[in-house]
Amino acid sequence: MKRSVWVSSAAVLGFAFLYLPIVSLVIYSFNESRLVTVWSRFSTKWYGELFRDPQILQAAWVSLKIATISASLALVLGTLAALVLVRFGRFAGRTLFNGMTTAPLVMPEVITGLSLLLLFVSMELTFGWPAGRGLTTIIIAHTTFCMAYIAVVVQSRLVDMDRSTEEAALDLGATPVRVFFDITLPTIAPALVSGWLLAFTLSLDDLVIASFVSGPGSSTLPMVIFSKVRLGVSPDINALATLMIAVVSVGVLGSLWIMNRRAGARQDN
Repeated sequence: MKRSVWVSSAAVLGFAFLYLPIVSLVIYSFNESRLVTVWSRFSTKWYGELFRDPQILQAAWVSLKIATISASLALVLGTLAALVLVRFGRFAGRTLFNGMTTAPLVMPEVITGLSLLLLFVSMELTFGWPAGRGLTTIIIAHTTFCMAYIAVVVQSRLVDMDRSTEEAALDLGATPVRVFFDITLPTIAPALVSGWLLAFTLSLDDLVIASFVSGPGSSTLPMVIFSKVRLGVSPDINALATLMIAVVSVGVLGSLWIMNRRAGARQDN
């Protein structure tokens, strides 16, 4: 009994430590006062101020474009890397390939950002591309490190996958390409969705790497928020953070709903 009470108390304290700051931020986003820690009365005026701020809107649009393109490119490349590592068995350079694919997971972001900046500068001097830093360089940088996360997620799903259905389809005369699109891809779809959402979130949240490889007119939302916070936290930042929490929550709940529906459909079959 005492152990149960202690575990419950520890869980409550842990969740409170994690989520009370977020709840506080959401509550104060509806505060009319300009002071972020002094409550006056309920108001939604800072949401209106937020949607009238062209800098925030431009940065949000840039971040969404970068996150969508980077996550999609990383999904394709990460899935191919996972297929090679799981399905091609042992080949020359496999250990090196595996290490290079997963290196961004353990590499400090400062080093990744600095190395990519030096790479882009060298490429511009040698080939004339990319011309300066901007959306293209940020997308390449985000694709690079997001690909590692997707490769790990898809690789774990492929390792646990039962290949008997694929082998039966091949024995019945299906081509490897058709087996991949009709059997393999639908089977690993939950891992692909999870990987894409993870990459999208990582790209949307990145500040350090984007600061190294961005240029004029390509400031992302985290960069704009960080520059504003350095001058003091304003209530419209609370409103922006609340909207981001809402978007991420909807995405997570949507993916859980889709995966539960697929799991239920498999059980019915």
